[in-house]
Amino acid sequence: MLGGRVAGMLGRRLAGRQLRASSRRRRPSPGTGTGTDGIDYAPRDDGRPDPGEIVWTWVAYEDDPAKGKDRPVLLVGRDGDRLLGLMLTSKDHDRDATDEARQHRHWVDIGSGDWDAQRRPSEVRVDRLLRLDAASVRREGATLDRDRFDEVVVAMRAHPR
Repeated sequence: MLGGRVAGMLGRRLAGRQLRASSRRRRPSPGTGTGTDGIDYAPRDDGRPDPGEIVWTWVAYEDDPAKGKDRPVLLVGRDGDRLLGLMLTSKDHDRDATDEARQHRHWVDIGSGDWDAQRRPSEVRVDRLLRLDAASVRREGATLDRDRFDEVVVAMRAHPR
């Protein structure tokens, strides 16, 4: 049984690599992790993605890294040449917080901002740290203020995965 599971995982990874290799658009690595040494608030008005900014990029689904969607991501730091980020959503997870916690998913409300054209309230998922290639970031959406950034980082460190 374990051999079949490993083979299935390997097959999905290879399929994901083939999909990414054949794609015309550069996509970030679906890698996630818990390392938080490179966390820093350093937004700069220079047109390049920096920690403290909310940007748009492709994020792989957790259950199928070969698939994903474009979404806003709060950049929280750097790990070498990779950016560290946390995905945003406009879906309200307060209503299903118990189920989300049971699934080890934790969200922090950050309100609304220029990253969403409809200015919908957003939440940041703090238990899934993404490692992104800076070249995969397509545009900056906004800079998150320092107080909200610090709240997100505290929650992220409280819910490592």
